[in-house]
Amino acid sequence: MNSDSVIKTYKPTLFFLLILICLISCKQGAIVKHDGEKDRISFKWVFGIRYIEVARRLDNGLSFNEYGYQLEPNWQIKFIPNDSASIYSPKKKQYINFPLSRGYDSIFVTAGSFFKVKKLTRDSMLLQLVETNADSIDLRGANVYMTFYSDKFIKNVLHKDTAAIKAPSKRDTIFIKSLIDSAEKDYQKAFFARQPASVTSKSSFIKVKPRKVVPDIYNNFQTTDDYMYPTFNITIERVPADFYYSFSVVVDSKGKLHYDKPMIPVRDDDIYTLRSKVVMNKYLKRYLKARPGTTLGLRHPSNIYFHVEGLSHP
Repeated sequence: MNSDSVIKTYKPTLFFLLILICLISCKQGAIVKHDGEKDRISFKWVFGIRYIEVARRLDNGLSFNEYGYQLEPNWQIKFIPNDSASIYSPKKKQYINFPLSRGYDSIFVTAGSFFKVKKLTRDSMLLQLVETNADSIDLRGANVYMTFYSDKFIKNVLHKDTAAIKAPSKRDTIFIKSLIDSAEKDYQKAFFARQPASVTSKSSFIKVKPRKVVPDIYNNFQTTDDYMYPTFNITIERVPADFYYSFSVVVDSKGKLHYDKPMIPVRDDDIYTLRSKVVMNKYLKRYLKARPGTTLGLRHPSNIYFHVEGLSHP
């Protein structure tokens, strides 16, 4: 989730439906009290304060999950009068205002997302991302927390660069090293590389073109698949017969390619698997140069995905 994705996915009909869900379905629990308002949180006393997200973590304190996916802090938000939130768009380089609805138990919704306020001061804010399940909200499965500091607190108290504050923790590094150790022993445990592996051609008759995700309504305007599932279209010219195969590959920490599995359902002894392995061994291992993926600057095995077309008459 990033500020641009919520900005682009906002639809009035959906938004008011979410408001209705929030107001009707939320079960009242421990209430955060502000200005005497027991049922709904008030943002009046923090209007205009610019909060910058400095950490986004799971409830275990890590910013990476078991698949290597990184939860990146990238929100900037200000609460403004008339129940609105102003969210910064890095692409548009400006703040964009969204309606904000306050529900029970310190829950609010803005820009199509639900949040529960766990802590709110003029210096900092802690939000819990709230999941929705059918026609109600589900706090049991929500285990992602967003930590914000105010701009003034960062400049006048911490005296640190924002990038340094957002840097992954030592625990994150230890965790990634443990994932690397497992992946080195078993390539089936290869995980997402934050700087994904890539391949280039060493031959004029093999063309390599990376696929780039186009943000649209079908992928919720997210482009994280570019690093989670790095995909390449490969064309091989002057082959004996035309072919087309799609399969995944593990790029190890030394940049060597290892066949993983077809990207379509096949039997264990299917001819598709056998022939695609031949293409892998005969052409790709010989004529592609691979750069291993890295996370926190550490090389490790990770998956990439090939769509390989062979042309006998280019």
